[in-house]
Amino acid sequence: MNEYPLVKFHFQVDWGGTKIGFTEVSGLDMEIEPIEYRHGASPEYHKTKMPGMQKFSNITLKRGSFASDNQYYEWMNTVKLNTIDRRDITISLLNEEHEPTVVWKVKNCWPMKIQSTDLKSDGNEVAIESMELVHEGLTIEYV
Repeated sequence: MNEYPLVKFHFQVDWGGTKIGFTEVSGLDMEIEPIEYRHGASPEYHKTKMPGMQKFSNITLKRGSFASDNQYYEWMNTVKLNTIDRRDITISLLNEEHEPTVVWKVKNCWPMKIQSTDLKSDGNEVAIESMELVHEGLTIEYV
């Protein structure tokens, strides 16, 4: 049996809205911020580095613009001061049988930015809109 790296073009996003295809998902990053410490009586002339808090990048979802679907904007309009419609989102990388192989679970998302498509009179591309999400956690599962 040949083992190949996973392809990145076959995925699905369960975002709590209409089940549509997204063209791109980015920002599935996480890091741990280091804490540097050195006490004054240390015989070493360097700082000790310890793991600190986790930090997560914002996630960007891109999709084609549809005249009959404005759910990006409807979700954005639910965000009011101290009241936010938070959603858990699942992003799955799929294999040839359309089964998840890698699953990213994103906790307590809400939209912070929506970007409409650019307009070009001489263009020949599909209109793409994007939504940037903030969240409070990201886990990765290999199925």
